[in-house]
Amino acid sequence: MSSLLSLGEFAATLPRKVIASGALFTNSAGHMLVVKPTYRDYWLIPGGMVDPDEAPCAACIREVREEIALEIAPDRLLCVDWHFRGDRLPADLIHFIWFGGSLTEAEIGQIRLPHDEISAYQFLPPDDALRLLPKVLSRCVRVALLGLERGQLVYSENGEPM
Repeated sequence: MSSLLSLGEFAATLPRKVIASGALFTNSAGHMLVVKPTYRDYWLIPGGMVDPDEAPCAACIREVREEIALEIAPDRLLCVDWHFRGDRLPADLIHFIWFGGSLTEAEIGQIRLPHDEISAYQFLPPDDALRLLPKVLSRCVRVALLGLERGQLVYSENGEPM
């Protein structure tokens, strides 16, 4: 009996990671867009889980289209955050946050919500918006805001810039 693993058997032994991708949008006042999912008791930024065989940028574009009906080409990647699964997550989480842009009044007027998924949206000063987000996402978005301020990609672990 051979001790060599087939590619499929080897792949089954590899650790699993959950990947999420979202967009940070601002308005002309520098306020940040947050959305209220119907299936959660907290607010989020537009975005969600990356599907199998889907790139993180493509997932961001798809999620923004599904959640707020805007067609975007993300300006740039602001943050990649690795978060240890710990007690609350089923697997390690790798979160990509892209800059969706500073939306004009006309673009904001084009936002349409799928009321079965998103019940509301609002633009808030960043500190107020961060308080509405779950802790893991809030820490990651804080790093993304740092990336926006610096004009560069910031890598972080558990919300702490490296």
